[in-house]
Amino acid sequence: GDNIMKEYSDEIIEFLVYVKPSKYRQKILISLKDEKLKIPSEIARDVGAITSHISIYLSGLKEKNLIKCINEEATKGRLYHITENGKKVLKYI
Repeated sequence: GDNIMKEYSDEIIEFLVYVKPSKYRQKILISLKDEKLKIPSEIARDVGAITSHISIYLSGLKEKNLIKCINEEATKGRLYHITENGKKVLKYI
């Protein structure tokens, strides 16, 4: 009963609704799950897509606070990292 509801907060449900329908969003989180810092081309290679395609997904995941870019000011070689929220979501996919 109540425990399940606590475990699945509205926030987690919102994240899952966002991530689950997209294999790319799921694979990006999986690519970053070991708390490795990766640049978009590495993530794209893990996911099996082209970098420009992945950049769109990275922006969306960043807006949702599932990943973060630790050097936003860089024009090349931006480093991405999974957030606590991103790690929580991975438990459910």
